[in-house]
Amino acid sequence: MSFDLEKDLQARRAQGLYRTRKTLEAPQGAEVKVDGKPYLAFCNNDYLGLASHPEVSAAMASATSEYGTGGGASHLVIGHSRAHHQLEEELAAFTGRERALLFSNGYMANLGVISALLGKEDAVFQDRLNHASLLDAGLLSGARFQRYLHNDVVNLEARLSRTDARRKLIVTDGVFSMDGDLAPLKELSELAHRHSAWLMVDDAHGFGALGAKGGGVAEHFSLNQDDLPVLVGTLGKAFGTAGAFVAGSEALIETLIQFARTYIYTTSMPPAVAEATRASLRILKEENWRREHLNKLIQFFRKECKQMGLKLMDSHSPIQPVIVGSADTAVAMSEALAAQGILVTAIRPPTVPKGTSRLRITFSAAHKQQHVEQLLDALERTVRPLQEEVA
Repeated sequence: MSFDLEKDLQARRAQGLYRTRKTLEAPQGAEVKVDGKPYLAFCNNDYLGLASHPEVSAAMASATSEYGTGGGASHLVIGHSRAHHQLEEELAAFTGRERALLFSNGYMANLGVISALLGKEDAVFQDRLNHASLLDAGLLSGARFQRYLHNDVVNLEARLSRTDARRKLIVTDGVFSMDGDLAPLKELSELAHRHSAWLMVDDAHGFGALGAKGGGVAEHFSLNQDDLPVLVGTLGKAFGTAGAFVAGSEALIETLIQFARTYIYTTSMPPAVAEATRASLRILKEENWRREHLNKLIQFFRKECKQMGLKLMDSHSPIQPVIVGSADTAVAMSEALAAQGILVTAIRPPTVPKGTSRLRITFSAAHKQQHVEQLLDALERTVRPLQEEVA
């Protein structure tokens, strides 16, 4: 038996959905070098501009001298270093939770949590637009899996009312990665209490960037541990490092240590990454200007796009998608922007629904006002020919 892989690849090319990788040749930031060319980047998740911050880099270099380069073992063998432990304690204090637990990445955190908490007698309810890691985790857990309409509390309540599951877990992104909008967490938390369910939020794109102090959606909506029992955050976005964590009660964290297979059976993140993240956390807490500057850029961009007649999503997060419709148009616009020295990713099906292909523009505190003005000028030069063609 043989697999006809080339046929599938050709079909993806014909549908305009083929993906290729670019090679970054410089530190992550607003201005980058990719495949030998300089660009202004509006496509990374370095929301606070910390990925190449000198203090973060210095912390990692210093910790490498102290701890070496690798974790060397799983946390439960001999891979749990002092750096890991201190970071967990600091993340717990920052999030207002009893404890926090580090994972190697967000995908593994979500798989580990949901599979550790649920089994065949249980039910998991997920927003239709949740990240792939959450959806995969729900399917792999063996629990009865249901997807409710995006941000639709009424639809979710109808589903909760019909279940007789032992445990009920509501799972949602905090900030949706392709639309940039926020989940209605106050309403979801109240609904969870009424139906004796738990609420789990993956705040990958909100943690560090949202909230007056950078506490993400939990701070934005003033949700404590009882309101939001399972909080997941990633460290490779606003924190500029790598890895993820889960924060919650003592019982939750101990349960994950005992039963989360993606925690138990993997090598710990390099201790130097944990030390670098501790530096990021200190900067995040001390330099509120980063979030303030970021929000000003977002507001300016939205105002100017509205005047240009561009179709935006209902987002006030660093993720600002411009809806263009077809996959071919999104790719053409991305390529036209790249020709002008601007990197913006075209997002196409199956990542987003058919007919909603978009330019996914992301902002960072590393961007300056003139960077955004350059982007807007390039967008106008790119959009105008398309508008004239349609007319």
